[in-house]
Amino acid sequence: MSFPRYPKYKASGVEWLGEVPEHWEVKRIGYFFAERREKVSDKDFPALSVTKNGIVPQLDTAAKSDDGDNRKRVCRGDFVINSRSDRKGSSGASDLDGSVSLICTVMQPLEQVHTLFVHHLLRSQPFQEEFYRHGKGIVADLWSTNYSEMRNILLGMPPHAEQTRIAEFLDQETGKIDALVAEQRRLLDLLKEKRQAVISNAVTKGLNPNAPLKPSGIEWIGDVPEHWELRRVKSVSCFLTSGPRGWSERISDDGELFIQSGDLNDTLGLDFESAKRVSVEADAETARTHLRNGDVVVCITGAKTGNVAICAGLTEPAYVNQHLCLVRPTEDVVPRYLGILLKSRVGATYFDLSQYGLKQGLSLENVKEAPVLLPSLAEQHAIVAHLDTETAKFDTLTAEAQRAIDLLQERRTALISAAVTGQIDVRQT
Repeated sequence: MSFPRYPKYKASGVEWLGEVPEHWEVKRIGYFFAERREKVSDKDFPALSVTKNGIVPQLDTAAKSDDGDNRKRVCRGDFVINSRSDRKGSSGASDLDGSVSLICTVMQPLEQVHTLFVHHLLRSQPFQEEFYRHGKGIVADLWSTNYSEMRNILLGMPPHAEQTRIAEFLDQETGKIDALVAEQRRLLDLLKEKRQAVISNAVTKGLNPNAPLKPSGIEWIGDVPEHWELRRVKSVSCFLTSGPRGWSERISDDGELFIQSGDLNDTLGLDFESAKRVSVEADAETARTHLRNGDVVVCITGAKTGNVAICAGLTEPAYVNQHLCLVRPTEDVVPRYLGILLKSRVGATYFDLSQYGLKQGLSLENVKEAPVLLPSLAEQHAIVAHLDTETAKFDTLTAEAQRAIDLLQERRTALISAAVTGQIDVRQT
């Protein structure tokens, strides 16, 4: 849907606004807001988090200060923005009374300002770029914009009644877009679930629905084809090791590829282009951790514990770090089949049950004991080919849904920016 422009415009005098409707005021932020600087304790005023989704009760994941008595008060209707540029977009009008970190700027809208309008205006992409442009600091992605600089930014402000109408329009239209995005996200979840189910079924039941079954002996796996073997990773690998400790100190610009847990992507692959490099020596440790095409890599510590990848397309020397387990399959095992199995619900469930301690982690012994449902070599190849075809279909649908989400979010951002800067006239909509 296209919207009309206003009948007449005037120059705002500032680049980020450009032309604004002729009857809009162009004045500094300090004319429309009063800074709230009252210091309070989170014992009396509940801690709030300033997020990209607005102002919410303090998140469990929020970094908590030891100085809870030294915070800024927030009253319902105030606009709060995180002044640090690495938190770009974290802002909003608050529906809650409470307190926020001193790094945030708290502003009380004055009488001529409609809170819901400025919620959209000051969260819009053009304003966010202008706000952080006024920041100061050592590096651009960590500098802060103080209120002393912020208060001088010029805003284009329509009459109060028009602010109200624009806010109502944006709430209505963004609500529609958000509902469509939510539908696409549900579709993504369904596609992911269905994809996992197809993989799980293939690696536990095979491709012949009429094949006789037998108990696997493992409750969460259930029955498996009668002619399949139940093996362990240690019996289907000719070599299994983890990377060396201390090599992170040898990272360099010109060394060999150094594969770390972050280089394992979500599609069973390794991202060589993003991998760091390390200086290596001609010793046993280097030979032991040398990665080859066909190796299966399992993350054994950290946030990605249990993630699995298959080394393929490697054209230069590469080595794994201490957070990864390298599994080299025997000749009667198709590497891609083993990788798919370990990344499926079979492997994921086993790795989840095997993790130890307060931190996520697996031992090499855990990986060695991982169950492997093993059909013949020919059947492994057939399962891999079948799954490559089927998962490609899911991946295409997933990419289409993600593109739809991206377009909807771009539309949302553009619509808000156009409405709050007067590039479209929504008064009669």
